[in-house]
Amino acid sequence: MTATKLVVWCNQSLGEEASGRLRSLLATHRLHWAPDGQTDPALLREADVAFGQPPVDALMGPHRLRLVQLTSAGYTTYDRQDLKASLAARGVVMTKASWVYDEPCADHVLAFMLAAARALPAAFCEQKGPRGWPTAPLRSRSFLLRDREVLLVGFGSIGRRLVERLAAFGARVKAARRQPTGHEPVPTTAIGEPTFARWLAQAEHVVNLLPANASTLGFFDTGRFAAMKPGAHFYNVGRGSTVETAALGQALQSGHLAAAYLDVTEPEPLPAGHALWTAPNCFITPHTAGGHDDEDLRLVELLRLNIERIQNRQTVIDQVT
Repeated sequence: MTATKLVVWCNQSLGEEASGRLRSLLATHRLHWAPDGQTDPALLREADVAFGQPPVDALMGPHRLRLVQLTSAGYTTYDRQDLKASLAARGVVMTKASWVYDEPCADHVLAFMLAAARALPAAFCEQKGPRGWPTAPLRSRSFLLRDREVLLVGFGSIGRRLVERLAAFGARVKAARRQPTGHEPVPTTAIGEPTFARWLAQAEHVVNLLPANASTLGFFDTGRFAAMKPGAHFYNVGRGSTVETAALGQALQSGHLAAAYLDVTEPEPLPAGHALWTAPNCFITPHTAGGHDDEDLRLVELLRLNIERIQNRQTVIDQVT
């Protein structure tokens, strides 16, 4: 980092090692930070950099910020045209943290898919239950990912990482997104085009990577689940609000879907008595897909990189547009 002294406001809770790294990084700067995350929002007015999840109303108010570094890959709270316009008018750059979370999320989806392919949930349930050594049934339920049709619904940095991983297994991957750029590494169509409906009906594995916004609310509903290929597997590491929970439950109860692997749900946390916990072939992780042992350190490193890029007038990592 350059010698220019900055004021950095932070409300991100960090582990001990990452906390030390942050303080060392900003040793020659001024840091407003309550480690419990309760940093006074009023201090944003004198900050050059915001790191964490700053209140939207404070970002809309008077300040001298140059960089808003969010600490999540999703940014639903900040996906507002009035906020974006206000920040842009003042020359403020806002960035998210996909750089920190895209690899673990892609690994998580791949783990889900391999668990399905190798019938691991059924084998583990057998271990906890009758322990009957059902070799033949489990072998017959197992399959390879090679030549399987995979459709990624929503395509960003997680999707790109997942494409890299699935290439090693020989899966046939396609993607659908709101506005294809033409530079995607796999065949890609716009959501809403007839091609999307055709691909949805053909896919054996449907991976939901959609963000949460008004246009994606309840995107996977009764009609879209019914349109999927019988026996398809559904995965959600996007956002829980993009799926109609009752429709998913019905698709599982009827056997139309072979299984669902969910890292996000609606609501979260999922209540202990919720029907999804006991839905047939529904496997849930509690929003852990982005987790990894050095994520806090990576967040601090991302802050360092983007501060340097702002100061050197370079393109930042993961800018929100």
